[in-house]
Amino acid sequence: MYYTNGNYEAFARPRKPAGAADKQAWIVGGGLAGLAAAAFLVRDAGMDGSRIRILEDSKLSGGACDGLLRPEGFVIRGGREMEDHYECLWDLFRSVPSLEVPDASVLDEFYRLNRDDPNFSMNRATLGRGDSADTKNRFELSDAAALELMSLFFTPDEALYNKTIDEVLSDEFYKSNFWLYWQTMFAFETWHSALEMKLYLQRFLHHIGGLPDLSALKFTKYNQYESLILPLVKFLEEQGVTFEYGVRVENVLFHFLPGKKTAHQLVLLRDGKRETVDLTENDLVLVTNGSCTEGSVLGANDRAPVLNIAPGDGASWQLWKNIAVQSPAFGRPEKFCSDIEATKWESATVTLLDDRIVPYVKRVCGRDPYAGKVVTGGIVTVKDSAWLMSWTFNRQPHFKAQPEGQLVGWIYGLYPDEPGDYVGKPMAECTGAEICMEWLYHLGVPESEIELLATEAASTVPCMMPYVTAFFMPREAGDRPDVVPEGCVNFAFLGQFAQTPRDTVFTTEYSVRTAMEAVYTLMEVERGVPEVYGSAYDVRCLLNAAHYLLDGRRLTEMKLPLPYKMALLAGLEKVRGTTLEELLLQYELV
Repeated sequence: MYYTNGNYEAFARPRKPAGAADKQAWIVGGGLAGLAAAAFLVRDAGMDGSRIRILEDSKLSGGACDGLLRPEGFVIRGGREMEDHYECLWDLFRSVPSLEVPDASVLDEFYRLNRDDPNFSMNRATLGRGDSADTKNRFELSDAAALELMSLFFTPDEALYNKTIDEVLSDEFYKSNFWLYWQTMFAFETWHSALEMKLYLQRFLHHIGGLPDLSALKFTKYNQYESLILPLVKFLEEQGVTFEYGVRVENVLFHFLPGKKTAHQLVLLRDGKRETVDLTENDLVLVTNGSCTEGSVLGANDRAPVLNIAPGDGASWQLWKNIAVQSPAFGRPEKFCSDIEATKWESATVTLLDDRIVPYVKRVCGRDPYAGKVVTGGIVTVKDSAWLMSWTFNRQPHFKAQPEGQLVGWIYGLYPDEPGDYVGKPMAECTGAEICMEWLYHLGVPESEIELLATEAASTVPCMMPYVTAFFMPREAGDRPDVVPEGCVNFAFLGQFAQTPRDTVFTTEYSVRTAMEAVYTLMEVERGVPEVYGSAYDVRCLLNAAHYLLDGRRLTEMKLPLPYKMALLAGLEKVRGTTLEELLLQYELV
């Protein structure tokens, strides 16, 4: 497997690898990573779909990319923020037919939608019960905080192993609007991995200017289950791929020889009965290890979710532990799943049953939620919320089955154990109606009307997720196993807890990238995997990001320590009359 860029290989159709007809695949986990792996096996590795089985513990595919009508009401545990340079994701969905648009792919549909209705927020944050926080799309980084961020950007990975964000950034940085945007958009906490934050900075450098108004983002027409997962599942079913639901894989057993690791048996539970499946080197096993939505617990409008699991509980975590104990090359799952207090937060799906709350939403977002176009344009963060609440309404309807006149939105709180500003109790202890009350309070609804509207004009389903930011826990090399661990001839890891260089977890792209790398490696596909977009190595992106991060200040206007100031002035003198000076002028840095 190798990386490539440009369009020379992007449009090439690889030949069927030698021996493909003799191989079959067992894909453990029917989330986006597992589904993508099946699609790449069919499209690029020439495997007949009938030789691919997807084993899924739950009753449907999609993993964290869900969106369901449950007995409690509409439920979305989270939403996926996407962008132009998800190279592997779009490589996949260019081949998946749309369910909405005739003679179009899912990519075609997505591209046209976002071209006709581009995403941006007209009000990224509120303050004082629904009033705009008036951030003016500025980052408000002090010179000292900007230097801290620059230092983190250029720090080698090894120097950030097992370090938290708190260890590399100071209170001065946390005062900035940059941290407000960043923390709430990506769900970073100060105790999370400084390495992951640095990787995010480098990965999305080209979108720094679009962070304040969320114009960097693109969204699907409906929830991601209906817009992405269902078309992909239909495509795979038409290729003959077998889906086996209610099957829990407990272990993958290996034979070890010098320099060689071979998966030789699957241990699984089907209908409560344990089975074993013997494997040969022609049986590929691709496992999604770990899960951010494992152990999620729903409440209801009149019931708080009750989280009653011990750290590390969950089928996906136990499977990874059972595999990992066999070799250090298989990673260290305990690094990610052992501290629920550090990895949990809570979300809630709010359905507006009539139009009584809509004027308050419209006042904040500045748009008509019934227009079928962008509404909030991404999350709106309540800057003075004790829960650090954020909320969003995407294009409506968000579900195909959504009754006319209803709106479905999403709320989440990064600090669910803090007492609310209105309800006076932690989000984690609140019913759906109480979460809605807290939201209505921050929307500016008169207090005399809050309880009535929360119980009559809305229905809210809370969801506590114990592992939702597990992949952000501080780590070092080897904690996440390589996609194809060294010496493995028929085995690979997929998803957010597999290791691939430069890309960032908590994204749809990461799931699809690991799937592509796994298939291309094990099947020796004669086509390069698109490399992660190289904005971190593009001087234009670097200078453009600096321009925005400084809120338009010139480099010479920064209050720098004397050695930095002298080095800057000397450097500017050296580049005088060169193309680099032209670039500095172009991006208004001098």
